[in-house]
Amino acid sequence: MKKTILLITPENQEINYFRKRQFNNFIQITMPYLAAFINEEHYDITLIDEYNQKIPFKEDFDLVAITVNTPNANHCYKIAEAFMSKGSYVVMGGPHVTLLPHEGTLHCNSIIIGEAEETWPQFLIDFYNGVPKKIYQTTDTPSLKGIPTPKRSLIRRRFFTKGAVIASRGCPYSCSYCNLKQIYCNSFRTRPVGEVIEDIREIAGRYFVFWDDNFFGDIKFAKELLRELKPLKKKWAAQVTLDQCQDEELLQLAKESGCIYFFIGLESFSEASLQSVNKGINNVKGYQKIIDLIHQYGISLQAGIIFGFDTDAKDVFNNTLLACNQLGIDGATVSILTPLPKTPLYKQLKEEGRLLTEDWTHYNGKTRVAYQPKNMTPKELFEGYMKFRKEFYSFKSIYKRLKKSRTNLLHNLIVNLGYKMSL
Repeated sequence: MKKTILLITPENQEINYFRKRQFNNFIQITMPYLAAFINEEHYDITLIDEYNQKIPFKEDFDLVAITVNTPNANHCYKIAEAFMSKGSYVVMGGPHVTLLPHEGTLHCNSIIIGEAEETWPQFLIDFYNGVPKKIYQTTDTPSLKGIPTPKRSLIRRRFFTKGAVIASRGCPYSCSYCNLKQIYCNSFRTRPVGEVIEDIREIAGRYFVFWDDNFFGDIKFAKELLRELKPLKKKWAAQVTLDQCQDEELLQLAKESGCIYFFIGLESFSEASLQSVNKGINNVKGYQKIIDLIHQYGISLQAGIIFGFDTDAKDVFNNTLLACNQLGIDGATVSILTPLPKTPLYKQLKEEGRLLTEDWTHYNGKTRVAYQPKNMTPKELFEGYMKFRKEFYSFKSIYKRLKKSRTNLLHNLIVNLGYKMSL
């Protein structure tokens, strides 16, 4: 007899309101990917993404699976409580449960710690047979060879943003605010090129993103993949590091294979700030040359920018805006520095007594400040961050930046207006 399973990609109302009107929010691929491991002879699958769907609390499910990141943790615990009160069995996994497993076990029936290629299928078998364990944790580093293609047929109401593909996992670097080293096995891995290409072929639309933490983490692999990708005539984006974009052969291959834009974590325009968080791979003096080179190959730059480093003074917001306008940065994803659990940054701020709260709702990097900054108050940090966002996405700044960039103008204008509408 089949059991019913509900897969939830959670998003609390505060973050949902923040993101909803932006135009480039691609699907989070975790749950469609995990759905591909499920034996449909044993389970009827329902997938809900709270970005654009409501959780069906009135329906009954044998099993509810939730992927938990830190800012959604409290929200996820309430979801779990609601379903468990109705008799559903709830299993949780994802970054927050991996980082704080003892906390996770207090709010559900089972948890899956770390990467799930081996443990998730085993849990599904155990649950179906009535013998699930409390904790599942992988002991080996999972290979990406032979992993299944995400069940994109389960995705609803995502007309242009349902294409996300895994080509690699992990990142070679160790920035102190990033929790990748704590979440993944400490190994950068790639997927067989042919399997990635077949996955991309199955995407019905023309547009997709590589859901990798550092798509250029292995240059030889990336070049081989891009050569094979070119005949598919797709349009794509990926997260990469700036230093790797000095390789002109790589940029040429990216252009020829349909790259629209790179997301690049510039983070700061201060060498001192970058050094303070172990991001020395970024060279501020070289920003202009590399960004111009990226634009030369017709690729746009969506910059990750973070405010709140210990070296940031109150003038950082205006100085960053001037730099972005001068460099011709096409768009920016702006965040407040956030000390995620188990990261070196979290440990430092906790030891210094500078954490303001451990209410995880404050750890979203967008609407709250979770710690005491060094050179300003939390209120000044938040207000400066909000002012920067409004000025960066003002018509004046959009005009200056796009005039300098002159890259993918229509696409960039649409994305910039989407961010402006979300303010």
